[in-house]
Amino acid sequence: MPSSNPSPARWEKQGDRSLAATRILDLREARYRHPVRGTERDFIVINAPSWVVVVALSTDGRLVLVNQFRFGIDGFSLELPGGAIDPGEDPLAAGVRELGEETGFVGSRARLLGSVHPNPAIQSNRCHFILVEQAARVNGPEWDQDEEIEITTLPVADVFAGARSGLITHALTLNALLLFEPHWTEFRMSPGV
Repeated sequence: MPSSNPSPARWEKQGDRSLAATRILDLREARYRHPVRGTERDFIVINAPSWVVVVALSTDGRLVLVNQFRFGIDGFSLELPGGAIDPGEDPLAAGVRELGEETGFVGSRARLLGSVHPNPAIQSNRCHFILVEQAARVNGPEWDQDEEIEITTLPVADVFAGARSGLITHALTLNALLLFEPHWTEFRMSPGV
């Protein structure tokens, strides 16, 4: 019968090595030892840059969304704009940059809604969720070589409905909307919104 130990043991890292280094991630094999049982195992860890996802609320109370082909699912994904944070870059600056590059939108104020570990079982990075207020399209997008993005804005209520119905399936977009929802309630209660 398993022990009813109230807290799990912290495994001790014995070392790691790179299995493959790519443009977007470093796949590593990490050796860990259990401090009580003494067993050692190899685990796979994905080291990737941290990411940012942007909830851009337009001047007319709509959210900026992007629809693009995603190779992981071999299909299209409706999601919030975002991308990788450059080394040494502040998450807020990265959010503003990614929003402008992907959509041409800029806003008057950016703030952090929260951060998560996308998949701590195998990934070492974090994802930061940025709210950009009073967003308006002022430029054309500046896509990376392989990007082709359909840009749209939808009423906030429609985006929440799409998240609940399964139209939006990108997990980090869903996280961002969860963190944004209480702020949207505040916006709706404010005069002039």
